[in-house]
Amino acid sequence: MTVKPILHLGDPRLRLKGEPVDSFGPYLHELLDDLAHTMRDAPGVGLAAPQIGEALQACVIEVESRLYELVNPVIVRTSGEENDLEGCLSVPGYVAYVNRKEKVWLEAQDREGRRTKAHGSGLLARAMQHEIDHLNGILYIDYLESFEDLIPVDRMEEELAEAGEELPAVG
Repeated sequence: MTVKPILHLGDPRLRLKGEPVDSFGPYLHELLDDLAHTMRDAPGVGLAAPQIGEALQACVIEVESRLYELVNPVIVRTSGEENDLEGCLSVPGYVAYVNRKEKVWLEAQDREGRRTKAHGSGLLARAMQHEIDHLNGILYIDYLESFEDLIPVDRMEEELAEAGEELPAVG
């Protein structure tokens, strides 16, 4: 496992749509391991292959100590709406309020190519949508009306500390 450099806003590779994965061997296994290791080192809640320069439909998410390895994921159902703070390892130093679906159901494949289903709500649902967006060349900032909607993390941390709250995890 290797900690890989995470691409930042402005790198055109972040806008590439990931290619479907059709080989489920050692290369994919190493990629998924590297994604998890890099995500944990950052630290973050999720990381998609395009964020480390690999234009493939693969991502990892870790919420409540459970690691989800999602290959070729597709959202098949959603419900509800929520507006909450969201950040991104590829847009360091900023967060913004983003509208997302409250609950998400998806289908994907695991590292062995077996079909799998997953569902989540709250942070997990937000992370699933966020990482699948990365696989399609979409960043959370694309949902903002203006870059003025971005909130510097240091300012947000101060405001939340005054209110006795913490900044949400980054995806």
